[in-house]
Amino acid sequence: MATNEKQAPGSAPDPAELARLYAGIARKSAELAAAFIERRGNGAAAVAGDELGVGQAFYEAWAKLLADPVRLAEAQVKFWQDTMSLWQSSMLRLMGQPVPPVIEPASGDRRFRHDDWRELFPFDYIKQSYLIAARHLHGILGHVEGLDERTAKKVEFYTRQYIDALAPTNFALTNPEVLRETMASGGQNLLRGFNNLLDDLERGGGGELRVRMTDEKAFKLGENIAITPGKVVFQNELIQLIQYAPATREVARRPLLIVPPWINKYYILDLRENNSFIRWAVEQGLTVFVVSWVNPDARLAGKRFDDYLTEGTLAAMHAVERATGEREVNAIGYCLGGTLLAATLGYLATKGDDRIASATFFAAMIDFEEAGELEVFIDEQQVAALEKRMNERGYLEGSEMAATFNMLRANDLIWSFVVNNYLMGRDPFPFDLLYWNSDSTRMPAAMHSFYLRNMYLGNLLRKPGGITLAGVPIDLARVRAPLYFVSTVEDHIAPWRATYAGARIFSGPVHFVLGGSGHIAGIVNPPAANKYQYWTGKALPARPDDWFSAATQHPGSWWTDWAGWIGQHAGGTVPARVPGRGGLKAIEDAPGSYVRARADPKPERPKRRGGDKVAARGAG
Repeated sequence: MATNEKQAPGSAPDPAELARLYAGIARKSAELAAAFIERRGNGAAAVAGDELGVGQAFYEAWAKLLADPVRLAEAQVKFWQDTMSLWQSSMLRLMGQPVPPVIEPASGDRRFRHDDWRELFPFDYIKQSYLIAARHLHGILGHVEGLDERTAKKVEFYTRQYIDALAPTNFALTNPEVLRETMASGGQNLLRGFNNLLDDLERGGGGELRVRMTDEKAFKLGENIAITPGKVVFQNELIQLIQYAPATREVARRPLLIVPPWINKYYILDLRENNSFIRWAVEQGLTVFVVSWVNPDARLAGKRFDDYLTEGTLAAMHAVERATGEREVNAIGYCLGGTLLAATLGYLATKGDDRIASATFFAAMIDFEEAGELEVFIDEQQVAALEKRMNERGYLEGSEMAATFNMLRANDLIWSFVVNNYLMGRDPFPFDLLYWNSDSTRMPAAMHSFYLRNMYLGNLLRKPGGITLAGVPIDLARVRAPLYFVSTVEDHIAPWRATYAGARIFSGPVHFVLGGSGHIAGIVNPPAANKYQYWTGKALPARPDDWFSAATQHPGSWWTDWAGWIGQHAGGTVPARVPGRGGLKAIEDAPGSYVRARADPKPERPKRRGGDKVAARGAG
């Protein structure tokens, strides 16, 4: 029987399928146990501690709460009243009376969308009891008076993580959909789920659970993802530079250079034909170059933020000039790539260099005063602990950063897959965006430490001369090039009000646009999809909310608005340029070799120390 094939309710489990599952579980369990024992023998046992400062934050919160018994008593009374209302509503419903629910899930909460959560009394009661308890717990710990701002944010964030983890949807006995699947499959869903759990532990080397979000075998770079045709025309230790083949007979004279973040890989902008920003930009008549960052290991531990400037953006600009003969470029920076692009603009402005004719920023932080929920993970204590771990191996492991971002949307990016993979026993669905999300990258220790301390902790990029790169003090106020800022209204990584503050630092003309959705879906939003909306405004008042109240809303994708803007900075037209036929020869086909290096490859299986015999016994 196929892995995800359903049995008829009440039918006997397939003995061959059960034998296969038990054999796989036995083998993987033995291998993981052997790996664990080996790590303990090598002194790699985990040490309990509070590197994140979570325990201390909750200690301070409870101390404040206990010092205010009146507020605690009021909260208890409100909780009791809501519980009594649920009891009363439940009794009326049992007597056949139509009653509205006491509490409903928030809009967009997909955990309780199955009909049984509404139609079956026990599960409706469980759902509402959980939502009431969650609301009151979050209300008490999420708004503790007297805490400093950072501690309050940490308590609120981890309270939400705790609440999400204890949702009844995450447990087999309180999830009606899981119970139905268990009855229909004779319990094989739970066996398959346990097998999936062991697979994910094995992917993490036995010491870390890496929940699979998509069918990673369904995608292959250069074949069905990252397939826009082009050539690598330049490379050094940090970057490969890809030039894309033209799609029009004539192109804009000024080339377009895209600087993506090195926290993730560039092909978020080149997923598939129907949602590739790079392919779309080529079709608009632009000569597109993109930086593909190396996936660093310990050999590049000493690479600094300065190196990402000199060997990254500056080297790429020089290569674009050699490839096309054009000195001036239009540039795009996405997320951390936008932070580097801003620093590059400041560097060039100080040196009187105007090679960047215009710059576009995709969801990019430049002013880090209000850095959103990522602030929870960035304070002196946590940065010092992170630096200690990075210095031991020379880099930040890709899975650590990925886990941080996933926690910002735990219900969507963690718990939904726990339910699907482990409780329902299903394989995750092939999804290009989640494949990219799982393809994490490392970061050199020296560079990442500089970034965290100078940007997030010190917020020095916005200050004239606050940071010095390659011997040049950076002053963004000297930048006078025309700029286009696009942010997204639901962005948890680069909150739009923070990116708005960054847009106001520069001295040149700025066009600020706010798109719908979040950090990824709001940027990767092709016009053909006809999704979301965007807002534009003419002025940049001091308060972002004043900008929004005066902004004009437009349907669809902001890409069309940007196309009109970038057309004003094209610099005329020239015959289309073919990669490899200009001043730089082709090195290899896109997407190149740097992007193919996985940060967290599946570890080699440990020697089996009797695992084969255990597996054989399990199969018998």
